[in-house]
Amino acid sequence: MPTDRRPRLLMAAARHGLMEYRRDRDLPRLLRGETPKGGAVLERLVALEAETEAARREGSPQWNSVRHVELLIALLAEQRLRGL
Repeated sequence: MPTDRRPRLLMAAARHGLMEYRRDRDLPRLLRGETPKGGAVLERLVALEAETEAARREGSPQWNSVRHVELLIALLAEQRLRGL
């Protein structure tokens, strides 16, 4: 997970959504067809979330709160799977 702090509401929503995370369903959609292997999945999720966080901080109309929460859910879940 990036070291920057995220708003409490985003993180609370992500933690709440962890129970519903299904890797086989959610990763392909979040990665938009990319198929990184092993640790590259986590690296790619970190990069995508960082881009999304930058858009949020800039107040960009491209920022999508739902996608941001989904990326955070995937990051938390993938970290758990790897025991991080």
